[in-house]
Amino acid sequence: MKKVFIAGGVSIDSIIYLPEFPEPIPQTIHECRFNETIGSTGSGKALNLCRLGFDIRLHAMIGNDDFGRKAIEMLKHPNIGFKHDLSTEGTERHTNLMNAAGERISVFTQNIPENPEIDYQQFGPMIGDADFVVVNLSGYTKKILPMVKERGKPVWTDLHDYDGQNTWHSDFVKYSDFILMSSDNMPDYRPFMMRMIDEGKEMVVVTHGKKGSTGLDRHGNWFEVEAIRGVELVDSNGAGDAYFSGFLYGYSQGYNLLKCMQTGGIAGALCINSPLLFHPKLSPEIVESMYKNHFGTR
Repeated sequence: MKKVFIAGGVSIDSIIYLPEFPEPIPQTIHECRFNETIGSTGSGKALNLCRLGFDIRLHAMIGNDDFGRKAIEMLKHPNIGFKHDLSTEGTERHTNLMNAAGERISVFTQNIPENPEIDYQQFGPMIGDADFVVVNLSGYTKKILPMVKERGKPVWTDLHDYDGQNTWHSDFVKYSDFILMSSDNMPDYRPFMMRMIDEGKEMVVVTHGKKGSTGLDRHGNWFEVEAIRGVELVDSNGAGDAYFSGFLYGYSQGYNLLKCMQTGGIAGALCINSPLLFHPKLSPEIVESMYKNHFGTR
């Protein structure tokens, strides 16, 4: 089994489902579908990758509270080793408003400390033992980035809805070798992708939700992949992390960038068909079967 070390990103989320986002006026909404479950990008990647044949080591900050204990319970899987440090601020919490189109407004109602006092030496063995290192967006994970480079390992980073301007992301942009992100806040994404390749990145992939994804490799080759059609939208939470996981699965199999984007799209499509951050039936066999059905031998 390929080993993946994932740094950062565990929360407990309150998810509110509405037909449409409420107007910005005082009001009372009497009925809605509601769910409280594990969330955030580290959880999403771990819960997908463990079902795709990877051995996962996940580290995150959680609180000594009921939410932290719930996170530990929901991350239990034979292929996930979850190591955590305690956050003095409690477990990270998000409140997500979802509309019928799968769009989201996410409110971070509880954050973890930006610079916690933890033992960073603990990450050395995790990095050294990993075949792939994924460093997620978090204040405390910034100090892990140079540690990965010092050990000669490529950095995989998910920039999410980065707008190309926010300086908080600078360290992740600087140290990353493999970048995945969404175009939500960067409609003119191609110049950024080209700049990243010019700066020495191995590849950059930008996802566009139901409009598919765009990729650029270090040789300057562009690729476009359409989203998988005909999938019932149940919950779009976690789709980006599922895409990332499906992409990394393809990469671990030695597939080219185009096929990695296609396997990423398959995992993302499966995710939105589930109320969880992953589809319960996700497996390498399912991904390969869907690849044959949707993309043939291309």
